[in-house]
Amino acid sequence: MRLLEVKGLTKYFGGLAALTDVDFHVDTGEIVALIGPNGAGKTTTFNLITGFDHPTKGRVIFKDRDITGLRPHKIAGYGLSRTWQQTILFKEMTTLDSVALACRLHQKPRLFNCLLKTPRSRQDDEAAVEQAEEILEFLGMGSHRYEFPYNLPYGFQRILGVAMTVATKPELMLLDEAVTGMNPVEALTMMDIIRKIRDRGITILLVEHNMKVVMGVSERICVLDFGRKIAEGKPAEISKNKDVIEAYLGVNV
Repeated sequence: MRLLEVKGLTKYFGGLAALTDVDFHVDTGEIVALIGPNGAGKTTTFNLITGFDHPTKGRVIFKDRDITGLRPHKIAGYGLSRTWQQTILFKEMTTLDSVALACRLHQKPRLFNCLLKTPRSRQDDEAAVEQAEEILEFLGMGSHRYEFPYNLPYGFQRILGVAMTVATKPELMLLDEAVTGMNPVEALTMMDIIRKIRDRGITILLVEHNMKVVMGVSERICVLDFGRKIAEGKPAEISKNKDVIEAYLGVNV
């Protein structure tokens, strides 16, 4: 089943074309990578898909619904969530509380219940904590549940950002450079986590510069260069594509 379709996506900043007529799709259950050299348009594409910017033209279709130009919270409510290159953490909240807060986002609690701490509100709080504990265990962070995020090693901070996104119960997760700044061991751990998340039933579209990660987890790869799609295919095909090699190495092949 086709979960996400990007059709003719184009974005101009003044007279500069950041994206030009980009088309690709993501099917349910896939891990798809969006790659390209710096300045290729990857982050712009993520911003347009998730509503943090608006396209000059083109459409974004999610679950057969046109979500082009909708507000980010509206898009997230339909089941499309993202992580960021810079992990946003809450300094004064434990790891468990941070994930529990993300779990509450889809409960839609009423203000009356929250202010007066009604039995319904307490039940929602308990359910959120229970869900948060399950997600932390699932991602191998159960032993860190009571630690504050900035006391965690960098790799665990990145995993916590992913855990908070999982807690919003997305059908499609956009991972933006999930292994940035990680050492090789941490990157391998994140590769395993990406696979586990997909096996949990969450489809994944990722932007990543680490080619070992891209080739190791992706089932299809879409390549951008100077805002245009230059290739799309399986990892083995992309690794031998002359246009892709030239874009990355800057030489004719």
